[in-house]
Amino acid sequence: MKRDGIFAGDDPFEIARNWLAEAETSEINDPNAMALSTVDADGLPNARMVLLKGITETGFWFFTNYDSTKGQELAATGKAAGVLHWKSLRRQLRVRGAVVREDGPEADEYYATRSLKSRLGAWASKQSQPLGSRAELMAEVAKVTATKGPNPSRPPFWGGFRIEPVEIEFWADGAHRLHDRFVWRRKAVENKWEIARLNP
Repeated sequence: MKRDGIFAGDDPFEIARNWLAEAETSEINDPNAMALSTVDADGLPNARMVLLKGITETGFWFFTNYDSTKGQELAATGKAAGVLHWKSLRRQLRVRGAVVREDGPEADEYYATRSLKSRLGAWASKQSQPLGSRAELMAEVAKVTATKGPNPSRPPFWGGFRIEPVEIEFWADGAHRLHDRFVWRRKAVENKWEIARLNP
């Protein structure tokens, strides 16, 4: 199957990294913003924006509070889908697959790169839980600042997830809504990719 231009290549992770790198030069802000979809215990979908922090040969990485709604849903189902849409490029990237929790050295390393206020905020926020007021939150931040000091360790309830995709779709806008779509699919991460062109 002929694929050239922006779709060229035999490694979907490399193509994804190339698209993201291009978006970093053209998007107004947050080119790594990804809509992350999960489902709850009743099968009701949930979606929210997260920041994609890496694309490696093992998957798509992001970080969050494990006790948050998304963290609990990811832990319960072990599956997720994500989509990145770049208006400046008129392109879209979709991924679906199993989710692996990453709370080891990779999580520690990324946490250490965050600003001090963001690191303290991770400790202070009981993400997705009811909050009486912003003043209540800021009081907790002040408390954490006093107790954790200038170099807080990573909270045990905060870390990474990696989507190990069994499906990656690349979409590019076409004239008259005749878009270009290529999907890479595999039954499991150890299997080879099968590539298909899709109707718009």
